[in-house]
Amino acid sequence: MNVQKMINQLKAHPDYHKAGMILCHNGVVRATSREGQEVTGLKVTVNHEKLKEIVDFQKNKPGIVDVIVEIAEEKELQVGDDVMFIVVGGDIRENVIAVLTETLNQVKAEVTSKTQFFK
Repeated sequence: MNVQKMINQLKAHPDYHKAGMILCHNGVVRATSREGQEVTGLKVTVNHEKLKEIVDFQKNKPGIVDVIVEIAEEKELQVGDDVMFIVVGGDIRENVIAVLTETLNQVKAEVTSKTQFFK
């Protein structure tokens, strides 16, 4: 996973000239769970069919040039490791922010499942 490569991929898109903004999300492994328990690591599994469906849908929103998602999966991640990158390019911030937010929320709710490891 390399966010700069993802940005370069977006910049190589034939419609990149229509973009006025690139927005990135970088999810990392936190040291504590939402409930406050101390976390030592995390493992993520991905529903690739659902991910493709969500990304394809979001790419077709008004003003969006491209949506790229990479998720670290099937390996044990440590606190501070990158879990997920999302890169969205589009025309104006209202469109780009909305698509990044919707994509992130859908991926978290419908695509990924995680196993946290506790101290």
